[in-house]
Amino acid sequence: MAVSFDLFGTLVAADPPESPARAVARELAERGVAVPDDWTAAYAEPHVDAPEGAELALPEHVGAALASRGVDAAGAEADAVREAVAAAFVRPIETRSGAVAAVDAAAERVPVGVLSNCSVPGLVERALDRSALDPTALDAVVASVDCGWRKPDRRAFEAIADELGVGVEALTHIGDDARTDGGIERHGGTPILLDDVPLAAVPERLDAESERPTAEVERLDAEEGSPCR
Repeated sequence: MAVSFDLFGTLVAADPPESPARAVARELAERGVAVPDDWTAAYAEPHVDAPEGAELALPEHVGAALASRGVDAAGAEADAVREAVAAAFVRPIETRSGAVAAVDAAAERVPVGVLSNCSVPGLVERALDRSALDPTALDAVVASVDCGWRKPDRRAFEAIADELGVGVEALTHIGDDARTDGGIERHGGTPILLDDVPLAAVPERLDAESERPTAEVERLDAEEGSPCR
């Protein structure tokens, strides 16, 4: 068994920019990149085809949006785009109540990691660095922008499961979103959603999850005799 936690909304809280398009435009302008007059519309349009479930890095999207309006976003401009996107999403980080205890408790029991949907390169790592979480308690950190797939795609869960040395079916994923985090259930893993189990109750729930296979074996022993004596 291994445990993965969602990050934003689960372990930490961070309010996104009120208008991501305007935030990116401001950072682009500060770096000397020409911002089209209809930037908000360009930012909202799809510009790069991606397979279903795939993560598109936001700097790639922004570069394509600029190019769609005739702005060269290659070469040195590409570096400016990456820097602008990173700066636009730097926000105050608040560690959620119970997060540290939940991660520490899980780490005492099984391998533990973070699996986060995030299209901004480096943002997950920066958020963790600025949180109160102990980085040594985490055996792996996987962001969708790095592995290339977003929850609830099976390949996202496989990426963190592989890092933790288990199959998806042995992974318990804890998060706040029934659609994305809860999606592990259809791949054979176990979801723990914060709407049902608050962070403070996670250690007790993990104990129950880890004891379930043992209890089942004991029941079979009593009823039928174990095939693994």
